[in-house]
Amino acid sequence: MAIQIKTLDQLKLMRRAGLVVGETLEILREAIKPGVTTNHLNEIAVKNLKVNKAKPNFLNYHGYPAVICASVNDEIVHGIPNDRPIKDGDIVSIDFGAIIEGWHGDAAFSVIAGTVDPEDQKLLDTCEQSMWEGIAAGKVGAKLTDISYAIEKYIHSQGHYGILREYGGHGIGTEMHQEPHVLNFGAAGLGPELKVGMALAIEPMITRGSAKTKVLDDEWTVVSQDGSRGAHFENSFALLEDAKPFVLTSLDGGKEKLGALGIEISNLI
Repeated sequence: MAIQIKTLDQLKLMRRAGLVVGETLEILREAIKPGVTTNHLNEIAVKNLKVNKAKPNFLNYHGYPAVICASVNDEIVHGIPNDRPIKDGDIVSIDFGAIIEGWHGDAAFSVIAGTVDPEDQKLLDTCEQSMWEGIAAGKVGAKLTDISYAIEKYIHSQGHYGILREYGGHGIGTEMHQEPHVLNFGAAGLGPELKVGMALAIEPMITRGSAKTKVLDDEWTVVSQDGSRGAHFENSFALLEDAKPFVLTSLDGGKEKLGALGIEISNLI
């Protein structure tokens, strides 16, 4: 399948969807506290979708039963919201997407509820920064795996973490998951050339232990085989006509985080 190339007007619609995602994730981040259930977080997301007249892209996706994925501790991705209260010190990872006029936004974050374990915080910081390193490597004219290499290189520079092999980033546009698949590891200089109009969701997933995972009986929740805690971050970004990136799901378009890496964002959106 060919990689979908978007016009500027289409990317502006994706930005509208991305803003709904970014705003909702900020609301959810503030709501995550010990004692709160992930079902309650899902209800918050449902309400904010309605306020913004947006549709969820997770609900009923291959039968998925909620509008957010909520994964706790050794649940790395695709956890289903439930009524189990979040405990002090839990790592909570939230993945969420929205659709505006047929165009998708998709992003994720991890946060520690209550008391912070420094090693858990380093896990989260490493995962998040590796995402930004990957986006910074996603330049017009670069190869797809330049992103993969940048993510893996940064993670390995920070310590011994397991990088999930079976899951990665993806193209995004009129569907949540499109070509190409974006690995979070591997050699640079391979794959298709990155071009103006491409939009990619970059999402590293790492653990404090082994990269090996298994899927629980609910057929969704992905957990680490060794029980180690995990982190998951994601943002969707696009390459604009001025050959600069713009992070569609970041409230500031990625200005702060990419600016710290010497990358200027596009001003076309």
